Amino acid sequence: MPRKARVAAIQMASSPNVSANLLEARRLIQEAVDESGANLVVLPENFAFMGDQDRDLLDLREAEGRGPLQDFLAEMASRHRIWLVGGTVPLNATHPDRVRAACLVFNDRGERVARYDKIHLFDVKLLETGERYEESATIEPGDASVVLDTPFGRLGLAVCYDLRFPELYREMLDVGMEIMALPACFTAITGKAHWEVLVRARAIENLCYVVAAAQGGYHRNGRRTHGHSMVVDPWGSVLAQVPRGAGHVCCPLDQEYLHSVRLNFPALDHRRLTCRV
Repeated sequence: MPRKARVAAIQMASSPNVSANLLEARRLIQEAVDESGANLVVLPENFAFMGDQDRDLLDLREAEGRGPLQDFLAEMASRHRIWLVGGTVPLNATHPDRVRAACLVFNDRGERVARYDKIHLFDVKLLETGERYEESATIEPGDASVVLDTPFGRLGLAVCYDLRFPELYREMLDVGMEIMALPACFTAITGKAHWEVLVRARAIENLCYVVAAAQGGYHRNGRRTHGHSMVVDPWGSVLAQVPRGAGHVCCPLDQEYLHSVRLNFPALDHRRLTCRV
């Protein structure tokens, strides 16, 4: 991890207008690079599209390695010489009426170096508001965790509802995860109750950085998202966050600090139980 490594979490309030969303993402990425010196940038879940209905995603799905959304991410990474975690992009699934919610990572040459397909799907009813969500009607789940080497450290990938499943993070920790990129789209209700608690808990229990990039605002489909994109350090401290609306937060990543915390507070070495399937 370079001593001057800086990570940015981008926050958006995406709409059904793909072109407008990409223009906004372009602006926010450039802002994070030019104003804050970011060299690792994380976009939120559904950064390019929040449709009126979930099934609208089917019209945007792309083939592996081809399509305008993937081209956009590659261009942004290479143009700004950054590593870019591309939120989620709808890619073809094995089922013709589903997509994969794919989190794609591009290096600073614009080459795709990793793909994680969201594993845990948000099928819930919120009693407070009567809202219903059924991601499994549109999204086909992935089945494998992903951790990759970057100049900033070992980077793990997770998406939104994955945040509630600590066994996923333990699996990534076992293969060296030091930084977690978390594109998300938490609802206003669940976000107010659980977002910061869960983000900080994942950082604390794994003694890692968490870079949580969220949707935050009002969307044309009537959905309200919580926002509060943040960067959390291995001790669970919130280094920076943006409450609602479009914007970014940017913080340094300090590998020496991470190693110091793990050395002096060796909770990871004290584990006695493992998850069994």
